[in-house]
Amino acid sequence: MYSDDDLLMLSGIQHIAFCERQWALIHIEQQWAENMRTVEGNHMHERVDDPFAGEVRGSVITLRSVSLVSYRLGLYGVADVVEFIRSENGEGIGLEGYPGKWQPVPVEYKRGKPKPDERDEVQLCAQAICLEEIYNATDDFNLIISTGYLFYGETRHRHEVIFSQELRNRVESYARRMHELFETGTTPLAIYKTHCKACSLVELCNPKAFCNPRKVNDYLENALETD
Repeated sequence: MYSDDDLLMLSGIQHIAFCERQWALIHIEQQWAENMRTVEGNHMHERVDDPFAGEVRGSVITLRSVSLVSYRLGLYGVADVVEFIRSENGEGIGLEGYPGKWQPVPVEYKRGKPKPDERDEVQLCAQAICLEEIYNATDDFNLIISTGYLFYGETRHRHEVIFSQELRNRVESYARRMHELFETGTTPLAIYKTHCKACSLVELCNPKAFCNPRKVNDYLENALETD
């Protein structure tokens, strides 16, 4: 179990799933650069993340900007939306001010469309694990969240995500790797791939420079001289 001082940003799990170097540049070296994708994504979250905006519609309670933490993963963050669905079988968690039992379902808002990799899925699954840990610490019911949703701004469509054991294992693996890199202060060397073109840090990272062994040696020699 991690302590409060050890917690890392949950949102970073999507960065490390995309590229370990990108994660380290943002979360260790504190470098960031916005491109059109990040600007549009921030605009979408501004419209979603209103902590005072909640609503009740029939058997669904919708809460926005829900604080999250998992001391097992060592992560903290905020869920865009958590929908609480009224339980039909009497199993679920209790919510103050609302009779009955409820099943939480995390919903994450993304710009664009579904990605070819798992970065969005692991972020959503990490949110579910946080919710399970939070409510299992305060409720007698052993909460297990089986599904969540990714809403994509370009397609205007909800994509269901099943929180399988395999996906949960990948979340734990990414979280461990984040802590390993952070504790050692390690920024991995760049490996140029086609997805680098879509990265907001591509100019800062300069991955093509590492495709040439001579340039890699020059980089390392300059880094040592600087130190």
